[in-house]
Amino acid sequence: MNETVGTAAADGATDAADPVLVEIVQGSLASIEKEVEDAIGRTSRSPMIRDAHDYRAGIYDRRLRKLTGRSYSALVQPIVRDFPIATMRPGDVFFHNDVYLSEGGIGHLPDLCITVPVFVDGEVAAFVQAFGHHDDIGGAVPGSMPSHARSVFEEGLMVPPIKLWDQGVPNEAALRIMTRNSRMPDSLAGDLDAEASACLMGAERLGELFARYGRATVERCFDAIVDNCTETYRREILSKIPDGTYVWEDYAEHDGVDEPRLHAQRITLTKVPDKLVLDFTGTSPQAKGPINHCGDYADGNFLKKWLAPILRNLADTPERMAELDVNEGIVPLIEMRFPEKGTLLTPIFPAPTNARTFVILRLLGVLAGVLAKAVDGRMPADQETIRYTGVYGQDADGEHYLMREVLGGGSGGRYYADGEDTIHVVPDSRNLPTEFTESRFPFIVERLGLAQDSGGAGRFRGGLGYEKHIRMLRDAYFMSIADRTILSCYGVNGGRAGAPFRVTIDPGGANEREMEGLVDDEPVRAGEVIRIRTTGGGGWGDPLDRDVAAVVRDVRWGKVSVAAARDDYGVVLAGDDDPQVDGPATEALRAELRASRAELPFFDRGPGYRLLHPEGRDHAEVDFR
Repeated sequence: MNETVGTAAADGATDAADPVLVEIVQGSLASIEKEVEDAIGRTSRSPMIRDAHDYRAGIYDRRLRKLTGRSYSALVQPIVRDFPIATMRPGDVFFHNDVYLSEGGIGHLPDLCITVPVFVDGEVAAFVQAFGHHDDIGGAVPGSMPSHARSVFEEGLMVPPIKLWDQGVPNEAALRIMTRNSRMPDSLAGDLDAEASACLMGAERLGELFARYGRATVERCFDAIVDNCTETYRREILSKIPDGTYVWEDYAEHDGVDEPRLHAQRITLTKVPDKLVLDFTGTSPQAKGPINHCGDYADGNFLKKWLAPILRNLADTPERMAELDVNEGIVPLIEMRFPEKGTLLTPIFPAPTNARTFVILRLLGVLAGVLAKAVDGRMPADQETIRYTGVYGQDADGEHYLMREVLGGGSGGRYYADGEDTIHVVPDSRNLPTEFTESRFPFIVERLGLAQDSGGAGRFRGGLGYEKHIRMLRDAYFMSIADRTILSCYGVNGGRAGAPFRVTIDPGGANEREMEGLVDDEPVRAGEVIRIRTTGGGGWGDPLDRDVAAVVRDVRWGKVSVAAARDDYGVVLAGDDDPQVDGPATEALRAELRASRAELPFFDRGPGYRLLHPEGRDHAEVDFR
């Protein structure tokens, strides 16, 4: 699995790399990675890839180390495990999407992965990889994400690592099998061709880099790039975390099969000199439904790189935070300890995984929360998580269609600033353009804006989520894979939780109904409106400490209502068109609110937690410092 073909030192490249050349090589790798992603975006077919940009590229060296850090990607380990490097040839293209045979790099079956080896003088010197979320690869429901799945066999076609192209010749039999299983065969075929061609182009660009500077020199730069990441995070980030042990947990709320309950994801963080130990003991048993994530393979190699960007929040300044990438250099700094098989993070085949975002994205917030306890709150409150909403049916020509969208939400307030509105946790992803969707699908987007009052109240307010109204022109079906419909994005250090996710069909009409987060096939009639409100980020700090002028600004901008200004922030306003502060009334109300409330917990989970807690409690034991 960890096969290599030597190291730079074995080639005689023992001298330290020129730091200027390291910068040049690192910049070239980032440029090649971006060029690969741009090529995929220009030539792919499906809306999820071409328009929503739910895909990533990555560059790895021959030691299987990820060298680029602009965005996350999968792993090369499963390819090398099944196809030894010595057997690879120029023009080979490898493919896989099998969750349980991906060493933790693939989370659910719609994520299809292409890997291309880079050759120098007839030997493999590096790899270019791309993977993304595709519209449909078979399974029980359109979109290949059945919300009530009890087995991975219901979720679509599983493909272990295979050679999709053999020395430049496509494997037509494999392509026919995959497209035959898809409800959108033309889009799938186009996407795979785009991704394979883009990775081959990236391999050519990388070959030019080796030719320009020489293999030994470039590999010395690879070593330096990885070592620099390790040293930077050790010096600038880990040094800010006091030695000790800290515990926190958060929850998924439903799995599509059982009734909603608290599915715990717990991290016990122990900071020792130059290392973080993350122990996931206490995480709940694997779910019957599809919210499991296979995180314990390859010693958690993928999960380490997935979680590490949270550490950037400890950088000295926001500007420095934006400069810090994550590559393989982060791996030696994190040790992961997993519970035995059979938990949400260590599921046993064939447990379903298509909604694993409820776990893998929640873990970002769990790590942020446990770090907040360690560093006196200098971490952001909880952020939005991915949710998929969509409609499917037949258009006026009788053709089947699927419109699926990843709508973002608000990020958490920070100790120095408000959260951002309507951000997307997947780098560079976006909502689908209204002009595109209205021209292709039988509906009208009547509103797309900010969901007022969705951001958690705080000294620094949580970011706002979306509010989107879709009016159907033909009968169709609504689908959703979404969490945080009961629970909320948590607030930190006195900040309040944000508003949860809400979908209402036919609001105000005779057939108004609220949707659960996991829905496969809710009928929607022509003329009915689907109202979607995504999550708001949690607030940071006591709302009664928020600057009054900032509250007034938010009200004038429509982000906060007059009622919420009074109830959440203790700010009394008069006047509808140009609200003005009633100073004495505000001062009196804030004093009254402070005197009447109990001690604020360090974390606020919102009212939904009480509904799911077996004893009806407002807070977990780990929520207090």
